[in-house]
Amino acid sequence: MPNSIRHYPLGDQAIVLSFGDVISEAIHIRVRKVITCLENWPQAGVIEYVPAYTTITIYYDPLIVSYQELLAALQITLQNISDDFNYRSAKKEIPVYYNGDDLAYVAQYNGLTEEEVIRIHCAPEYRVYMIGFVPGFPYLGGMDNRIATPRKEVPRLRIEAGAVGIAGQQTGVYPMSTPGGWQIIGHTPLQLFNLNRENPSLLDVGDLVCFAPIGYEEFMQLKTEANGY
Repeated sequence: MPNSIRHYPLGDQAIVLSFGDVISEAIHIRVRKVITCLENWPQAGVIEYVPAYTTITIYYDPLIVSYQELLAALQITLQNISDDFNYRSAKKEIPVYYNGDDLAYVAQYNGLTEEEVIRIHCAPEYRVYMIGFVPGFPYLGGMDNRIATPRKEVPRLRIEAGAVGIAGQQTGVYPMSTPGGWQIIGHTPLQLFNLNRENPSLLDVGDLVCFAPIGYEEFMQLKTEANGY
């Protein structure tokens, strides 16, 4: 296994591959390269793999393959990964009606107007580094530090599906109603997670995302279409 990849057990049914300690585009590309390799890996006993910011966790059945056997197979597989990696990312646009309860607070905290917060939030192209917390929740990298805002000291008991939030230097979208402590700046009418779709999650790890501001009428129209009314 390449020296740049650390590994360690997670309980008795998983192994973690660690590519570093810093969230970055370079490490993300290395994670994606290994994921692409694992997608066609014919190793018996592997249940699933879960990519994150700087790690990949591989879950396995210890009755079929042992930790040492899996590690040995991984070492062979990863040594043979080609340096040629054609990394293509799907691009997704997410419309947002910027009416969040915390939009004014985010603006005040950063010494900006609400309009400036919206403009800054819509400017970058964000990378989906991982999906987690709840099914379909995208953790997006690339947000401008000028609108970075701490989580709420007291989380809300319920945040609506489609809420767009900020927490520290991250931004994300709640795919379903759930408790949460992110600062809510707007809402998207799109369904980020729907079990009736072939791929339930609208976004996948590696996707590029941009936000587009919309008004209330367009928000309601798109929400009606998304819900199939």
